[in-house]
Amino acid sequence: MPTGSLMRSEIYEQPTVIERLLSSQRPAATDLVQHLARRQISQVVIAARGTSDNAGRYAQYLLGGMNGLVVALATPSLFTLYRRPPRLAKALVLGISQSGRSPDIIAVLAEARRQGALTAVMTNETGSELAAQADVVLDLCAGEERAVAATKTYTAELAAIALLSAILSDEREMAEALGRLPQAVSEALQLEEASAEAAAQLREMRAAVVIGRGFNYSTAFELALKIKELTYTSTEAYSSADFRHGPLALVQPGFPVIGIAATGPLLPDMLALLEAVKERQADITWISDDPQPASVHGRALVVPRHVPEWLTPIPLIVPGQLLAFHLALARGYDVDAPRSITKITETY
Repeated sequence: MPTGSLMRSEIYEQPTVIERLLSSQRPAATDLVQHLARRQISQVVIAARGTSDNAGRYAQYLLGGMNGLVVALATPSLFTLYRRPPRLAKALVLGISQSGRSPDIIAVLAEARRQGALTAVMTNETGSELAAQADVVLDLCAGEERAVAATKTYTAELAAIALLSAILSDEREMAEALGRLPQAVSEALQLEEASAEAAAQLREMRAAVVIGRGFNYSTAFELALKIKELTYTSTEAYSSADFRHGPLALVQPGFPVIGIAATGPLLPDMLALLEAVKERQADITWISDDPQPASVHGRALVVPRHVPEWLTPIPLIVPGQLLAFHLALARGYDVDAPRSITKITETY
C-alpha cells in the first residue's frame, strides 16, 4: 500500500483525532447545551459549504431524530447577494467550517449575532474570523489538514455533532456508544486492501450514483463528493426513496451503483433497492456494517459493527474515503492536490 500520501496519512489519523475531540470538547458542548436550555431554543440553522455542508446533513437527522430539534441548512446567498436574511433571533445558528474563512458563512453568523441569536461554530481554526462570531466554539482538534480533500476534518465535524447530541440527550447509552467510536474507525481502516480491490474493478467508470438514506444520507453525499473531486467522475448522491422517483432510469447493464447500508430500520429498504438495480444488471458496490448486502452481491465493504446506527456515518465513510483514494491512484491522479480546486475555498 502507498505510504507517502498526505491524504492517506490523514485518513489514518482519524481515530486519534476523534478520541482527542471527544475527550477535550465536552465542556464546550455542555456550555452550548446549557445556552440552548436557558433560551428554550428548539430550532437550529446550519451554515456550511462543501464537505461541511454534508456534516450539516448529518446534523439534520441526528439533532432532529435524537433531540427533537428542527434543523435547517442556511441559504448564504440570502445574506450576501440578496441581502434579505431571514429572522434568526429564536434559533441557534451553527457555523461548520474547517478553515473558518469562507465569507458567506461568516456573513450568516455575523447577521445572526446582529439579530441577537445564539451562535456556535465548529471549526479546525479557533482563531478564525468565523470563530470570532460565535458565543461557543467547538474545536475540531484535527491538527493541520494539508491534503486538499477533507477527511479527518469531516469525521471530526460528525463527531462534534454526535457529542453535542449525546450531551443534549443525557443518555448513558449514547455516551457509551461515543466511547466505542475511535475503535470502530480503527477497524474500518482495516478495509483498505478491500477498498483498493474495489477501486481496481471500478477504474473505468465514468459516471456513478451513491445511495444512502437516514443518518447515512450525509455519507452518500460525502462519498459522491470525494469521488468527484479526486477522480473527476460524474457522481450523484440520492436517498433510496428519491432514486426510485426517476433516477432509477439511469441504471443499465454495468452502471455503477454504490450503496451505504447500515443496520437499522432502513436496511430492508436498501436491500430492496439493491435487488431492483441488480435486476437491471447494475455494477453494485456496498458499504455496510451488516453482512446481508454481501450475501446478495459479492462486492461489499463490511465494517465491523461497534456502534449504533446514529453513529455509523463516521466509520462507514472511511472505506469510502479509501475507495476514492485508490480509484484516484489507479488512474494516476494526484490524490493530495486534485486539479482546479484548493484547500480553502472562499465563496460569497
